[in-house]
Amino acid sequence: MRQYVSQNPLSTDGLLSIDGKDYRYLKQVLRISVGDMVSVRFPDSGLQNMTVSRINEKEKKIILQVCAKTEHQENQPEEHNEIEFVLFMFVPKSAKFDQIVRQATECGVSKIYPVSGEFSQKGPEKMNFRGERFERIIKEARQQSGSSVQTQIEDCITVQKACEIWEAQEKESSFGCVLYERNEFTTDFYEALAQKTKSNLKKCALVCGAEGGISPDEIKQLMNAGFSPIHLKTNILRCETASLYGMAVLQNYVTENHDE
Repeated sequence: MRQYVSQNPLSTDGLLSIDGKDYRYLKQVLRISVGDMVSVRFPDSGLQNMTVSRINEKEKKIILQVCAKTEHQENQPEEHNEIEFVLFMFVPKSAKFDQIVRQATECGVSKIYPVSGEFSQKGPEKMNFRGERFERIIKEARQQSGSSVQTQIEDCITVQKACEIWEAQEKESSFGCVLYERNEFTTDFYEALAQKTKSNLKKCALVCGAEGGISPDEIKQLMNAGFSPIHLKTNILRCETASLYGMAVLQNYVTENHDE
């Protein structure tokens, strides 16, 4: 389901005015007309059905008006996302990272941590991961996919900091894994998760390397912090493919068995 993600609250009279780039999205991508219903995602109040009341093509402005709530209108973040998914991504080339952010957002990942490692791109700690470009990528991906999760990108961190973040998690309710291209010390998702009570899981994390992978020393650090090394039984995958494939397998396995 497509949606419009609003950064602004409703006015007191239940109207929402849209202009600029968002006007172009609604008019040219969604191709809305007066009288159409649009699902609007607000930061704090979940999903709201709204009607297109007016389109001013001269001023390039759209006015939406609140509809009556329906039985299908729910606060999806609370009801459908009991498990939080996190991605620790060793920073690859810029274009690939953009793609990874887009795909992770569509998958409903809540936080993306860019990681500066031995084989990652040079100088990632100087990149602005909280700037307008990534905000736009995330917003467009949420609108396209209908994700109820407010995906966030954190500042770039070291491998040691990633380990510290994960060591602070509650062990009984969390599962973390790292994709590793070698066979040493590795297992598969099913064997690693067999040690967990799936109904207790509240947070799952995936660590994925950049183009050059993850060094043996970094794997040892991550293992000591509680990440299970996973080797995918597939062809050799690019980092942007591995992050999506790994997250999809993890989410599918965890959510399929979560209610059992």
